[in-house]
Amino acid sequence: MADVPIRKETGMLEKLFKLKENNTNVRTEVIGGITTFMTMAYILAVNPTMLSAAGMDKTAVLMATALAAFVGTLAMALLANYPFALAPGMGLNAYFAYTVCGAMGYSWQVALAAVLAEGIIFIILSLTNVREAIFNAIPLTLKKGVSVGIGLFIAFIGLQGANIVVDNPSTLLSYVDFAGEIHTKGICAILALIGLLITAILYIKKVKGSILIGIIATWILGMLCQAVGIYVVDAENGFYSLYPALGMTDLSSISLTFGQVFKADFTGVSVLNFIVILFAFLFVDIFDTLGTLIGVATKADMLDKDGKLPRIKQALLADAVATSAGAVFGTSTTTTFVESSAGVGAGARTGLASVVTGLLFLVSIFLSPIFCAIPSFATAPALIFVGFLMITAVVDIDFSDLTEAVPAYLCLLSMPLMYSISEGIAIGVISYVIINVVCGKAKKVTPLMYVLAILFICKYIFL
Repeated sequence: MADVPIRKETGMLEKLFKLKENNTNVRTEVIGGITTFMTMAYILAVNPTMLSAAGMDKTAVLMATALAAFVGTLAMALLANYPFALAPGMGLNAYFAYTVCGAMGYSWQVALAAVLAEGIIFIILSLTNVREAIFNAIPLTLKKGVSVGIGLFIAFIGLQGANIVVDNPSTLLSYVDFAGEIHTKGICAILALIGLLITAILYIKKVKGSILIGIIATWILGMLCQAVGIYVVDAENGFYSLYPALGMTDLSSISLTFGQVFKADFTGVSVLNFIVILFAFLFVDIFDTLGTLIGVATKADMLDKDGKLPRIKQALLADAVATSAGAVFGTSTTTTFVESSAGVGAGARTGLASVVTGLLFLVSIFLSPIFCAIPSFATAPALIFVGFLMITAVVDIDFSDLTEAVPAYLCLLSMPLMYSISEGIAIGVISYVIINVVCGKAKKVTPLMYVLAILFICKYIFL
């Protein structure tokens, strides 16, 4: 009789998330959800720091970030049943803080108003099938290129987060000076490489939760290195204690950002400039989201035989709702995170994983000091290895047809080098249309692809 409640609970989860149909189970989904959260947790530390440059309270932004991630990820789980997690996006938060509020001089309340307006437009576009049509219009080969490009992109993020790859004035990039910076960047890079080997070996041996184990093992090794003095805390240069601190967040701080979007003062705000800001948020978000959905869904084998993603409308709607909610809470554009691929790599296939990720974001509001202690070098092995898993889609690109292969190549090459998923898609779409038209294969180019190519070209000219 003791098993009855457990079976009943499992039955409810099966009915809600269709675990058997997706060839998964509760344990795998939970591990996948935790893994995704672990690779995304850095946003809880990074976003408040970046938006504070716009004059926003750090603690309030941390809470807004966690709440937006919780609402968005839960919406994705319940509306679309996909293991995709959402949070305020990198890149757009920099545009928010340093361009809109910095260079252009607008208040952060006005910037939030632009984000809210963008979210409402997103909701309308999602309900009218425009975004779904864009997703379906992108050729399957180009979608494979997007998947590979995202793989390279997140691997590059991991290499940077681990300080394995660093800036170099002569060659732009180089590997870290292991010996010269052994107590900071050097040891972080070494630990990340060890974590990568641990992750790879466990994955090859088919150990469940290998990616999550790799993250935790790397973090523990880091704490041991700090204990014996190999890793030296240097907070001024961004090397903080690796030990999680016990503490609580001041919950009343959320009042400093919650609902402030409705108090925006538009005095002196040019209508034209506001429209440009709105569309900059809109353009980057829509194609970052589409690119992430394409890449992660391709890796998880969720696309149908025609290269379409079932329930794409619901997934896009969840993203749009998350952006609107995030603006009300007090944070920059909330979008689907490419780090979701880490959870997918760990076996996640349904919205149950997203529920786990969302709940962890909610809990992080109360235990933010612990979650913020996860160092980037500990999550780096997960990103680098998942990058490898996503790059495997390159074998599905038809290299015998250069009108298909060259645009896919330009797309996957552009993402890591331009540090942007949306730029990679833009280059891929423009090159696909031009190459096929000039080479006499215009018939296979859909009307919407022409529209997208023109819009992307206009973006480079006017935005």
